[in-house]
Amino acid sequence: METVRENVPAIRQEVANLTLKGHTPSSGEYLTFRLGAEEYGIDILKVQEIRSYEPPTRIANAPDFIKGVVNLRGVIVPIVDLRLKLGCPSAEYNSFTVVIVLNVKSRVVGAVVDSVSDVLELNRDAIRPAPELSSAAVDTSFITGIGTVSERMLILMDIEGLMSSADMGLMDSLSL
Repeated sequence: METVRENVPAIRQEVANLTLKGHTPSSGEYLTFRLGAEEYGIDILKVQEIRSYEPPTRIANAPDFIKGVVNLRGVIVPIVDLRLKLGCPSAEYNSFTVVIVLNVKSRVVGAVVDSVSDVLELNRDAIRPAPELSSAAVDTSFITGIGTVSERMLILMDIEGLMSSADMGLMDSLSL
């Protein structure tokens, strides 16, 4: 019995660490980009490269947010317009529009965004948990937190979770 009592503080710390890991993204570097007026951040380790936008080859019967595919050095890459996927008003493609090429669960996927801002290093103190909203009103399942840098607020996204979600249709259930 005494052994259990002696280990209670250590067990509480382990539980606290697991809880923090589950609800707040860890510190790290984030690639920031814009979709309309909002600024988002994704884990820089998921980014393979950033390319200028080129019109993809359309795929028949694909959802509107899947713009098509491009050939990237011999690899056929599906291109997802994040503005359409996230319900933003559609913006025009211009010279600032870019494709962020991502490595998601061993697959290469492109994400169209309005522009890329920069790479920021955020520590845990600069990241707040995602707001709790009714899932019927707003899908916040892919928002991992809100980062603050000076006057800027970044919506931190679980890009891997978003791109591998079932409604995207980009990943086989076996590869999850």
